[in-house]
Amino acid sequence: MGSQPSRVLVAVAAPAEARAVLSGVQCDWRLADLQWQLAELASGLDLVVTGVGKSNAAGAVARVLDPTRHRWVLSAGVCGSLPRLDGAPPLGLRRAVASTDCRFADEGLRSDEGFLSLAEMGFPPAPGLTGSIPVDMDLRWRLSQIADESAPIATVSTCSGTDDLAMQVVGRTGAAAEAMEGAAVGLVAHRLGVGFAELRVVSNTTGSRTRQVWDLAGALARLSDLASRLPGALAMRAGEDGEG
Repeated sequence: MGSQPSRVLVAVAAPAEARAVLSGVQCDWRLADLQWQLAELASGLDLVVTGVGKSNAAGAVARVLDPTRHRWVLSAGVCGSLPRLDGAPPLGLRRAVASTDCRFADEGLRSDEGFLSLAEMGFPPAPGLTGSIPVDMDLRWRLSQIADESAPIATVSTCSGTDDLAMQVVGRTGAAAEAMEGAAVGLVAHRLGVGFAELRVVSNTTGSRTRQVWDLAGALARLSDLASRLPGALAMRAGEDGEG
């Protein structure tokens, strides 16, 4: 019998996010320039730089993900915080959020009667799924030990640069943050039978582009810190206490 898969594939979209992860695990920054290739890191981690967007993310992860090698897939990077439907403040800059589930925000049909998801139209992303991609509960627990929040994360094709679009995304998904890759990575992992979760750091607010607030440098620094703590979180046993 072969050994059980034990490594974690970390999928990041942009080279800047990759450099943050590589810095955190003290690996060669030049690996950030290798897109759609598997880079073996220390502490049981592998890295793939996918490029931005769902198509890049799905293609790159499908190319390198190996169910005989990888126990989990983690979509990681920065995100935009969404407004809250209850009027509470959105997630603050540099806050880390671990996914409770990942939701396609705009895969479907927009009509005069409202928005219909692909699942509602009869075309779910995979048999038995809706627009929501489940996360692995064990991996989710481990990530919650190093994140500040646990919440749904929306995956969008178009980032919310207007108040109306941001509210539409929240209304469809109930998400606390949006990014452009997570659910696509999760769908590939689901299809291949590998556990999945998403970990993001807030780099900006969403809504009106002229009123958005940004701290990309601070978010990348926080992502680097999370990467440095990731091997320890992955090695924890259920019931151990960690730092959020």
